[in-house]
Amino acid sequence: MFDLLQIVPDSIQKAAQFAAGDSNHDGHLSFFELLKMGGWIMIPLAIMLLLAVYVLAERTIAIRNAAKIDGNFMNIIRDNIVSGNLTAARNFAKNNNTPVGRIVDKGLQRIGKPIDSIEKSMDNVGELEMYKLEKNLGVLSTISKAAPIFGFVGTLVGLMQLFSRINSSNEFEVGTIAGGIYTKLITSITGLIIGLGAYLAYSYLKTQIDKAANKMEAAEADFLDVLQEPTR
Repeated sequence: MFDLLQIVPDSIQKAAQFAAGDSNHDGHLSFFELLKMGGWIMIPLAIMLLLAVYVLAERTIAIRNAAKIDGNFMNIIRDNIVSGNLTAARNFAKNNNTPVGRIVDKGLQRIGKPIDSIEKSMDNVGELEMYKLEKNLGVLSTISKAAPIFGFVGTLVGLMQLFSRINSSNEFEVGTIAGGIYTKLITSITGLIIGLGAYLAYSYLKTQIDKAANKMEAAEADFLDVLQEPTR
């Protein structure tokens, strides 16, 4: 009984290693040998992984730069408005080169018009800035859904190939079947890991964008308050 329990795992391991991926025959599977066992489906999965990493890095830098704002930004804008130096206020807002700076600059351009009109113009700029911040987030969302599906498809295709070989050769060995299934499950596991990583990256970036959006809304509210101070 104990001999049988020992033979089955040994046969599975041998089939998984030598028949599928142990290219250097050292009795162990390296990380890259393990990935190679997944077959051609690993290529689109690798492309999705690279895209997810690129989008995460690029958007993290872009959002971080967009969220940078001088703590005295609105104080300087307020002082210039109160003193009537709108040109200096606009120059300062333009030189800031952030979403907050562009929103405030739009408000400065509309000074003299009704508050509702100024607020609407600033809201429109804010929407455009949000669109810029959310650029390529859809790629991460797509990858988070597509990667697990690709992995599952790879497993199904691999199983079809495995059973097709069994059917054509009439060879039925537990070790071969178990090793083949083990090999094809690699694509599903890889797809799930990539999909989960893309989802976490998407959630992280959305959180950072929400923080940047709060700064934009706060700056807009402060600016509108400044315009109404003299009438209070």
